[in-house]
Amino acid sequence: MSKEEKGSSGAAEGARRATGAAPDEGGGRPRGRWSSKRKMAVITELIRGADLEQLSRRHGITAATISDWRDAFLGGAEAALRSRETLVEDEERRQLKSVLADQVMEMELLRQKIRHLEGGLPLARRRWRT
Repeated sequence: MSKEEKGSSGAAEGARRATGAAPDEGGGRPRGRWSSKRKMAVITELIRGADLEQLSRRHGITAATISDWRDAFLGGAEAALRSRETLVEDEERRQLKSVLADQVMEMELLRQKIRHLEGGLPLARRRWRT
């Protein structure tokens, strides 16, 4: 066996994942894409105080990936909380606009009344009751 053949097969035999399993063993974990539920389970463990390195080893994912998931999760939670504040602000803004519109209308009616009084005109025609 040449050095190159020995070096390449030795590297594959000696290579271990963070879980301690050889690359071809898989450790019995599902491979491929992670569903949001599976990601949330890992993030929940992390938030509840589990060690990041232990989670990484147990689930066969890098600590950086778990950290990215956590950051995205917390960012989404922050955005959700902010959206509630935005809804409250929008409602307050709508109410203030309504009050302002009422005030503007009242001012316009008062201006018309002043113009009529200054011009000596009657404010409104009266209807006779029958």
